[in-house]
Amino acid sequence: MLDSIKNFLGTTGVARLIGADDWWKTLIMIVIAFVLVYLAIVKRFEPLLLLPIAIGMLLTNLPGGGMFHLDFFIAQEVNYGQVLHDGGLLDLLYLGVKLGIYPSLIFIGIGAMTDFSPLISNPKSLLIGAGAQLGVFVAFSAALVSGFFSPLEAASIGIIGGADGPTAILVTKTLAPALLGAIAIAAYSYMALIPMIQPPFMKLFTTKKERQIKMTTLRQVSKTEKILFPIVVTVVVGLIVPDALPLVGCLMFGNLLNVCGVTDRLSKTAQNELMNIVTIFLGITVGATASAENFLRTETLLIIACGLIAFCISTCGGLITAKIMNWISGGKINPLIGSAGVSAVPMAARVSQKVGQQEDPSNFLLMHAMGPNVAGVIGSAVAAGVFLSWFG
Repeated sequence: MLDSIKNFLGTTGVARLIGADDWWKTLIMIVIAFVLVYLAIVKRFEPLLLLPIAIGMLLTNLPGGGMFHLDFFIAQEVNYGQVLHDGGLLDLLYLGVKLGIYPSLIFIGIGAMTDFSPLISNPKSLLIGAGAQLGVFVAFSAALVSGFFSPLEAASIGIIGGADGPTAILVTKTLAPALLGAIAIAAYSYMALIPMIQPPFMKLFTTKKERQIKMTTLRQVSKTEKILFPIVVTVVVGLIVPDALPLVGCLMFGNLLNVCGVTDRLSKTAQNELMNIVTIFLGITVGATASAENFLRTETLLIIACGLIAFCISTCGGLITAKIMNWISGGKINPLIGSAGVSAVPMAARVSQKVGQQEDPSNFLLMHAMGPNVAGVIGSAVAAGVFLSWFG
């Protein structure tokens, strides 16, 4: 009887934690998980994704759970038979990340929820979305020059500048799976902090007069245009950057479900049930990659720093592009909409609206900012396709 009790006590998580050489690292990760739970529930920072990520991080760091084994997936050739036979619950769910299923499914939901009318009405917004990808390539170069990261890892870090979580996950799971936890947490954290990060740069790069510019009302977009747009974009992107098709194709398919008028049930399913289920699976498995031995490294701090630089430069790139377009147009474009060129829909557009109304409460920039915002979604997906074609 005493032997049975002794054996039981030896298998508890407490005993495993005390007996581990790096027990303090595990405690740090558990504390970080609790902090993320606090930010998600109390501060409401992207709670739909941050809370599943936090719980995934907690589950993978509790000693003895055996729910996730990152070493199964960072090998050059994944032994899927071993994963199915010996893997824990989160190992099985992580297959949706490793195989690129979850990010693409989320893009179907994003497409179904996104209105492309502002972009169709003002196609010049594509230029702002492209300009806002500047941070992606600057951060990629910085990470590469630092000497701490390989080209594949640098590409994964750079994509944080696109401010698009699913895109960052798709690139990272392909090029640098060991960095997935740090990159995903950095990407979603900066997306959640957009209302704090962007306004100082918006005011730095624009004058009071520019912030008060009122833009003319966008023209009405016909149903035919709405239907043709996702089809044409899919074909064009597929012919130019085929590696971007998993994201762009799914994004445009979801949008087509919404605008065609004959698939309302499918559109509602993509926006609600599908989006919610995949978000849970994606968040909890991405969080599971943030184990103590994988997360608490010097490289993680560098990733977070490079990601912040990428995001800030992307914001500045969009603002500068919008300022140039304003100058060319003779003062008809409010440069504030340039900050919405990052991919965080619709939060970045709302920030443009908020800052604009601080200067003039009668100014409404939201719909004008939605054009660059959805262009940023396409731009980040194309940037991801470029990296995947280079290094994938």
